Amino acid sequence: MSLPRSSHLGVLVCGAGVFGRNHLRVYRALEDEGVPVRLAAIVEPNLVRAGAAANDWGAPVFSSVEECLTARAKNEVDFAAASVCTPTSLHFSVSEPLLSAGIDLLVEKPIAASVEEATRLIDLAAQHNRILQTGHLERFNPAVLATGSILNHPMFFEAHRLSIFTPRALDVDVVLDLMVHDLDIVLSLVQSRVRSLHAVGLPILSRKVDIANVRIEFESGCVANFTASRVSTETVRKLRFFQPHQYVSIDYARKDLLVIDVSRAAHADPATFAAAAASAGAAGFPGLHIDKPAMKPGEPLRLEIESFLECVRTRSRPLVSGEDGRAALALALDINAAIAAHAERAGLARFANQP
Repeated sequence: MSLPRSSHLGVLVCGAGVFGRNHLRVYRALEDEGVPVRLAAIVEPNLVRAGAAANDWGAPVFSSVEECLTARAKNEVDFAAASVCTPTSLHFSVSEPLLSAGIDLLVEKPIAASVEEATRLIDLAAQHNRILQTGHLERFNPAVLATGSILNHPMFFEAHRLSIFTPRALDVDVVLDLMVHDLDIVLSLVQSRVRSLHAVGLPILSRKVDIANVRIEFESGCVANFTASRVSTETVRKLRFFQPHQYVSIDYARKDLLVIDVSRAAHADPATFAAAAASAGAAGFPGLHIDKPAMKPGEPLRLEIESFLECVRTRSRPLVSGEDGRAALALALDINAAIAAHAERAGLARFANQP
């Protein structure tokens, strides 16, 4: 049932770790600014984090989803939507009872640990007429949002996502931890099935793959290269793509979008263009146009949560649906299978379980 726009929507946050704290921060900020939303409850099984969450946010904290839903049934707490910010391995077990209880969900990426779990969540959401949004927050990066108006048959992508090592999210490999962001974005831009993929990856500082490189060809003919590492000495989050007469560069961290157009006249007469460019010197290159398109500023997580809340109120399809989350997860798992096959061929399997 749709909630009246004037109602204050009660929201539950499951997990008060790194991602959970960010969701808590945004919900409370929206509440303080007069947005009709209210931080109603928190689920956190870790006693230390639970105590800190209760002190920091002043909301009731429960040790489990079941305990929280029991309190809701007794009218001790009131919420109709939730953010699931637990480790990936718990996404399904946390999300399933919430959907069954009629709660709309924003589930952090990846949506689940397996395609089968993702499908069951999608089916549950449909059965109970619930919103199911996947938390691929880079889709809400202002630079990514601004690409919609310039997209024109992209044919080559180059994605780099490098991070300094932290002990966070070691329940999944680097493909599901980091690369999945770029997989989701490229899938949304290409809108084509995967024809083939080649992948290599290695565990470096953890027991799972910490660095990976992937090359994918789509049925459209588009090719995409992805590199992800969580053992880098620097942080890099960039996506570049090429389409007819155009080069597009996205810097996720700087929320920056750069577009370079090559005029059709220059493309049609490359000899004249090259001669003109050679004589241009400091005056620049004729036939090239460099542009930074206007974009709506904002923190991606806040834009993501605002979009989720609007979907809950209007009962509209999320920008990043459960099906989108499943597609990115399925591709990530196919990549992991290809990495494992390559490791076997290369004799690297013996390193897989070493710390």
